[in-house]
Amino acid sequence: MIIRKRSAAAASALLAALSLGLLAPATAAADDSGPGAMAPDKVPTAKVDLVLDVSGSMSTRDIDGQTRMTAAKQAFDQVLDGVPQGVDLGIRTLGATYPGKSLALGCKDTRQLYPVGPLDRDEAKTAVGTLEPTGWTPIGPALLAAADDLAGGEASRRIVLISDGEDTCSPPDPCDVAREIAAKGIHLTIDTLGLVPDAKTQRQLSCIAEATGGTYTSVKHRAELSGRVGQLVHRAADPAATPVATHGTDDCSSAPALAPGLYSDREEFAQHRFYRVAVAPGQELRASVSVADDRAVNPDYGVLLRAVTTHGREIVRGTEAGSGRTDAVSTGLRYPRPGGGSSDDGAASAAETVCLEVSNSYSAPASVKTAPGLPVELAVGLVDAPHDASDAASFGLGRGWWLIGALIVVGFAAGVVWGWVSRWRVAIWRSN
Repeated sequence: MIIRKRSAAAASALLAALSLGLLAPATAAADDSGPGAMAPDKVPTAKVDLVLDVSGSMSTRDIDGQTRMTAAKQAFDQVLDGVPQGVDLGIRTLGATYPGKSLALGCKDTRQLYPVGPLDRDEAKTAVGTLEPTGWTPIGPALLAAADDLAGGEASRRIVLISDGEDTCSPPDPCDVAREIAAKGIHLTIDTLGLVPDAKTQRQLSCIAEATGGTYTSVKHRAELSGRVGQLVHRAADPAATPVATHGTDDCSSAPALAPGLYSDREEFAQHRFYRVAVAPGQELRASVSVADDRAVNPDYGVLLRAVTTHGREIVRGTEAGSGRTDAVSTGLRYPRPGGGSSDDGAASAAETVCLEVSNSYSAPASVKTAPGLPVELAVGLVDAPHDASDAASFGLGRGWWLIGALIVVGFAAGVVWGWVSRWRVAIWRSN
């Protein structure tokens, strides 16, 4: 009952085809009323904060024959004209007011140019039009302030950072700031765009984006800037399941009880975290977990997801391993409970408490900070179980094994027939 990723394309295609036909009805019956699900008419308004670098280097003339600041202003005009319904948008600047040489003052130079809320396009355009390249590049403080701009509510939240250089005010290191924001469990994504970036700027902006599950884009033309920022603003308006922050524990007895839904957590290196799910007779538990390596890690690592009883007996497990730099490692499992079954304490027809254990074997060089822990996303689903629990016992294929068996027999028979035909043709050729 172990579910693993397959590297062979043919095997993946076959499993996908079988799963589509065999599991779609059950999936459709999943309970969508758990955390992370919301009725279409109750979707809260998404929030986006555009954070624009207005430091002195933005006066460089290397984007389509214009200065970087001019290109950014023109791009913002287009983006503001296309902000969709269902998005509250704000604009924050960094390096826009202090032209001096004081580090203390330059690293405080971030302000909210336009508050996050319903958009008045004319007012926002006028505010952006007054900007001139001025001072420092305090990315870390600007990100902390932008996170406060977006505080409150249950909607998706997104910071779009546009900068042409490295942070000049470290500490705090902007990568650490992004990790701290992610560790708060407020589901805030930071996307970054580098204007004609050098290698150091690209590394820093990429690190900021990766820490929160965002994206990094290198920009060399005004059309690229307006197109990408507009795309990110529209993406915020798309309804999506928002993970619910939870906190796993070191043992099952004190673990949080999870309903069907999507959850997020943090897990230290080589740690074990437990969660509880109640599985009624005739239900099938489907769970998957993704652990993101949002910082440099040592090669050769793995993720384990186990379903165990309250007494520690393993029911089923899913594992996945990796080696090298990847964004995330994922695995999953299925546990069908037959109707009329009993739990460990013998109570007939009662819901059985299943403990989900998430563990990892990550390690990191001594120079890498291990706190906060690695981002974890856990999906939990409960659907109607197959009529026969053994239907899901063979890698989740159910009765698809009958089809695979038939294909094997047909293939073997075809090979034997072809072999005899080939031998007959060779014998005829030799006799002639």
